[in-house]
Amino acid sequence: MNRGKTFIISGPSGVGKGSVLRVLLEKRKHIYVSVSATTRPQRPGEEDGVHYHFLDVETFRQRIARDEFLEYAEYVGNFYGTPKEFVDTAMEAGRDVILEIDVQGALQVAAKRPEAILIFIAPPSWEELERRLTLRGTDSPEKIQKRLLRAKVECQTADAYHYFVINDTLENAAAELDAIMTAEHCKSRERMEIINGN
Repeated sequence: MNRGKTFIISGPSGVGKGSVLRVLLEKRKHIYVSVSATTRPQRPGEEDGVHYHFLDVETFRQRIARDEFLEYAEYVGNFYGTPKEFVDTAMEAGRDVILEIDVQGALQVAAKRPEAILIFIAPPSWEELERRLTLRGTDSPEKIQKRLLRAKVECQTADAYHYFVINDTLENAAAELDAIMTAEHCKSRERMEIINGN
């Protein structure tokens, strides 16, 4: 059994990363979607190990010291990170892993694991991204403008990624992600290992 691969998905807030992944997972049910760890309080309805791995600050810091995260960051007074343990276990079992993380985290992982495949998801236009952010109804017009500015900065880092997917429709974007994952498993080295029985 070949080891699974790590696929990192990044993109601006509101671009629809989670929705695209839900469509993809209808076809690729064997994928492991990484669950982040956080020190923020658990909210009503959230399950430990499903929505996040909830840790206290001291435990999180101890895990940082033991190098147990692929990436981590502090955001608005709370820590967030990707535990290595669950990612490695899934990959050893032959499952592909998807990490949906921001640009900063993606570049941290790529520095530690250069074999990871980085995929940037972008909107078809800035007008469409603004429309999607507005339709969510969760942000003020001022906050939406801040998100748009941040999105433009994030898109400037997209050339550090291996693939660039434009989410014009969920079906098209999910089909492109599916094609990327298939192509990555058709690399000559991996196929030669299969036919040589290694």
